[in-house]
Amino acid sequence: MATQPSDPDHVVERCVDCGGETTHDVRVEIRTESEKEENAEFSREPYRITTCNDCGSETATRMNNA
Repeated sequence: MATQPSDPDHVVERCVDCGGETTHDVRVEIRTESEKEENAEFSREPYRITTCNDCGSETATRMNNA
C-alpha cells in the first residue's frame, strides 16, 4: 500500500528491485497498444508509471484491466 511522505511530489511504495519501501515518482501516461495505424486511436490506455528514486527502476501498470 502506498503512503504519502512529507514531500507531496513522491509516494512511498515497495520497490521490487531494491526490496524495500522507497520514494517513487508517479505519473499517468496514455499508451497506444495497437501496432496498426488505423486502430491506434481506439487502443489508447492509461498506465500508472512509477520510478524508484533510489535505483531508477520503472514499473508500468495498466489502470483499467477490465
